[in-house]
Amino acid sequence: MNLNATLLGQSLAFFILFSILLIGSLSYYLGKRKTKNPKITAFIGILLSFMPPLALIYIAVLVLKNDVEKNNDITNT
Repeated sequence: MNLNATLLGQSLAFFILFSILLIGSLSYYLGKRKTKNPKITAFIGILLSFMPPLALIYIAVLVLKNDVEKNNDITNT
């Protein structure tokens, strides 16, 4: 069985890029709802996407975290 190194490298690059985009976007979305700094949350998610087990743990922690309450003066009156 022949394995093409170019195909293997391209598949790995595609997987890493897909992982970065998926984890980064999930981190930003959850960061908007669950933290006050969604950009920092997304940046940490992108960094952790290079280590998939840590990225999945990070996403799980964000999912389980309570939502941040928004202070709207109109709705509080």
